[in-house]
Amino acid sequence: MNSLFRKKSITEMVKQSEQKSLDRTMGAFDLTLLGIGAIVGTGIFVLTGVVAAEAAGPALILSFILSGIACALAAFCYAEFASSVPISGSVYTYTYATLGELFAFLIGWDLMLEYLLATSAVATGWSAYFQSLLAGFDIALPEVITSAPGAGKGGLIDLPAVFIIFLITALLSKGIKESTRVNNIMVFVKLAVIVAFIIAGVWYVKPANWTPFVPFGFDGIVTGAATVFFAYIGFDAVATAAEEVKRPQRDVPIGIIASLTVCTILYIAVSLILTGMVPYTELNVADPVSFALHYVGQNTLAGFVSVGAIAGITTVLLVMMYAQVRISFAMSRDGLLPSVLSSVHSVFKTPFKNTWITGSVAAAIAGFVDLTTLAHLVNLGTLAAFTLISIAVIVLRKTHPNLERAFKVPFVPVFPAISALFCIYLMTSLPGITWTAFFIWISIGTIIYFVYARKNSKLAKE
Repeated sequence: MNSLFRKKSITEMVKQSEQKSLDRTMGAFDLTLLGIGAIVGTGIFVLTGVVAAEAAGPALILSFILSGIACALAAFCYAEFASSVPISGSVYTYTYATLGELFAFLIGWDLMLEYLLATSAVATGWSAYFQSLLAGFDIALPEVITSAPGAGKGGLIDLPAVFIIFLITALLSKGIKESTRVNNIMVFVKLAVIVAFIIAGVWYVKPANWTPFVPFGFDGIVTGAATVFFAYIGFDAVATAAEEVKRPQRDVPIGIIASLTVCTILYIAVSLILTGMVPYTELNVADPVSFALHYVGQNTLAGFVSVGAIAGITTVLLVMMYAQVRISFAMSRDGLLPSVLSSVHSVFKTPFKNTWITGSVAAAIAGFVDLTTLAHLVNLGTLAAFTLISIAVIVLRKTHPNLERAFKVPFVPVFPAISALFCIYLMTSLPGITWTAFFIWISIGTIIYFVYARKNSKLAKE
C-alpha cells in the first residue's frame, strides 16, 4: 500500500527536468497571452448569450464575477505550486510531490482525456466557424466532408477540423518560440475584435434592457455562475509551460493571475454591454456578439467578429494541444507512460514524436466522432484537477513548510478548502451519464497503472 502513495522529491524533480531540457524561451508577457489564448474563445463568443437568455438575464455580470472569484481561488493554488515546483506536468506533477504516485497517475490520466477531448471539440467548433466564414463569400463545402459520422448531417469526415489540428501539430512540433509568436498574433486579433465591440456597442446600450436585472432570482445567478465557470477553463494550461519559461518561479504565477484578471474584466464588460444592447430574451443564439451588432445595424463590424472568433478558437486549440503534450511528456519521463512520449528532438527541442502522436489521435476523434455527448467530460476532468490542486496546496504547506515560494496562497487552509468545496459542488451538478463515462475512463487508467505504470515507474526502480 505504501508504494501506491510514494512521492517524488521536489529537489529530484528539478534536477530531472534539467537533464532533458526543453527550450526556455517564454517570459511573463508570453505566458499571459498564452493564458488569454486558452481562456478567451467560445466562452465569450457563444456562452454569454445562452446564459443570459436561459439563466441569469442582465445579472450575467454577477455570474461572471462569482465564477471569477471561484477560479481565482484555484488560480492562487496553481500560482503557489508553479512558483515552488517549476516543472512541466501541472497538477500531475504537483500531486506526485504531495499526494503520491497513484493519485498523480490518475489525475494525469484524467487530464490527458480532458485536453485531448477539448482539442478535438474545439477543432469541431473551428470547423463550424470556418464554414460560416466561407458562406459569407458564397462558398459552400460539401457536407460529406464537413461533419463527422453520427452528427446527423450525412457526413463521412470533418475535414476542416482534421486540417486545423494537423496545422497546429506541425506548428507545435517545430518549436515553442514559433508557436508562441503565432499565439500572440492571434490573441491580439481577437482582443482587438472584443475591444472594438465594447467601444462600438457602448453607444447602443439602453438601460431599459437591464430591467428586470435579476429576472431568474439568485438561483439564476448561481446557475449562470456554474455554467460560465467553464468559460474560464484554460488558465491551468499556463502551469504546464514551466520548463519552457526563462524565470518560472516569477513568470508563471504572473502569467496565471494576469491572464485570469484580463479575461474576467473582458467577460464582465462584454456581458454588461451585450445585455444592454439587446433584450436578454433574444440572446439565445449561437453567435450573440455578432447578433447584437446586426441587431443595431453594425453589419460590417459583425463580419469582423467572425474573424475574431476564428482567431480566438485557434489559440484555444493551440494551447489545449500544447498542454496535453506536456502532461504526457511529464508522465513518460517518470516512467508511467512509454518513453517515446518524453523524447526531445535534437534540433527543435520539443517532444516531437509525442506532438505528432497526440495530433493524429485528436484529428481522428475530431474527424470521425460526434463529440456532443462527450463535452461534459472536459468540464468534469477540469473540476477534478482544480479540487486536487486545492487539497495539494494544504498538504504542501504541512509537508514542506520551508520550501521557497515566490507566491503564497493567502489564508491557507481556508481559501483552498473553499476552492475545493466549490469545485465539488459544481461537479455534482453535471449529468449522471458524464459521471459514468468518467468512472469508466478512471477505471481503465487504474488497470493501466497496475499493469504497466507501477512496474515501470522510475521512482519505484530508484
